[in-house]
Amino acid sequence: MADNGTLFDEELLGAAPAEHLPEQQLPPAAAPLAVRMRPATLEEVVGQDHLLAPGSPLRRLVEGEGATSVILYGPPGTGKTTLARLVSQTSGRRFEALSAVSAGVKEVRAVIDTARHRRGRQGAGATVLFIDEVHRFSRTQQDALLGAVEDRVIVLVAATTENPFFSVVAPLLSRSLVLQLHPLSDADVQTLVRRALADPRGLGGAITLEPAAEDHLVRLAAGDARRALTALETAAQAVVSAGACEVDLACVESVVDRAAVRYDRAGDQHYDVISAFIKAIRGSDVDAALHYLARMVEAGEDPRFIARRLVVHASEDIGMADPTALQTAVAAAQAVQFIGMPEGRLPLAQATVHLATAPKSNAVITAIDAALADVRSGAIGTVPAHLRDGHYAGSARLGHAQGYRYPHDSPEGVLAQQYPPDALVGRNYYQPSDHGAERALAGRLSRLRQIIRSH
Repeated sequence: MADNGTLFDEELLGAAPAEHLPEQQLPPAAAPLAVRMRPATLEEVVGQDHLLAPGSPLRRLVEGEGATSVILYGPPGTGKTTLARLVSQTSGRRFEALSAVSAGVKEVRAVIDTARHRRGRQGAGATVLFIDEVHRFSRTQQDALLGAVEDRVIVLVAATTENPFFSVVAPLLSRSLVLQLHPLSDADVQTLVRRALADPRGLGGAITLEPAAEDHLVRLAAGDARRALTALETAAQAVVSAGACEVDLACVESVVDRAAVRYDRAGDQHYDVISAFIKAIRGSDVDAALHYLARMVEAGEDPRFIARRLVVHASEDIGMADPTALQTAVAAAQAVQFIGMPEGRLPLAQATVHLATAPKSNAVITAIDAALADVRSGAIGTVPAHLRDGHYAGSARLGHAQGYRYPHDSPEGVLAQQYPPDALVGRNYYQPSDHGAERALAGRLSRLRQIIRSH
């Protein structure tokens, strides 16, 4: 296999710094702006300072000194491939590249066999193997890497946009450092946009960008450098076609009309956003709750999943403080099932507003969990004889249902009688709060307990 796989040919990666590449290896002028503007040195990298401090594992790897395998995890457009490119430029290292989209176990083993041969016969150091989108590798494909990573026959540099703790096998995780790349800040994206405007590799000063247009482009990029540069390039092409040289706000708006929604339905964004959604409702912040709902709806989250969480939350965090909250949540779930999306966003939003603004109480979940704890610890006892089933022949001889008092015979509809097993007499599971409807319920419950337990 060649030093650089096809993943890095021309428009993606080179084998040495751009200024030292033969002309045919430089990104061609027709390459996308984002490719032409890839940082050629560490000094050009923006963002990710937390990973590139002097002496850090990633910086040592880029500088040709480190030998620790790393998994670069982060959203698109934050520099994962750029950092792999910089590793590929390290002198004295063999660099191989595979894409998990097209490579299989055969290709992985071929790289490993070549690396072992080089180390055994030629005394060479470890081969650096870059695998893009490693989360797409099957378990078998990932397992094929374990021995070579363990023995440092290869130094693995893997990139993924999905949380590796969901998508990478545990043995490979334990042999690698997981390094999380953060979304670029607006200032970082702004730096890259201005560099692309001025740099000869980019637009070379031929195009200017109106300040309002720059602000809009940066904001809509949502921390994704590739998205920002792609939008800039498209806007610049439109301007040039019109015989102008300044990109204004209207031009950018015509190119990018909405922000990128960073969300993965099977990974950490799925769990993080729904967690924030529920916590915002619990905290009675209706505006934040609607924001997270909008993120899920826009990203295409299953509306039934959202509806189920609302139903659970109605009992878990509101309960009897507002008994109608559960009715609203269930109605929203049924409505979503009946009408589908996008109209289903309306009952979901209505339920969200109801639950977020409702009085809160966790008395229901506290009560059932306390009862379950007693049952699991063995505090069960037997059902009192007078409460047992008496609808079969011979039950009377066993003493079942004898002495049971029918509450409707009492003018108040409640009377003194033992209901729990002997071991649990006097145990209070449900403790209503002083919020919403539970305030009145607390007084009624106290009177009920007093009558029932007066036998």
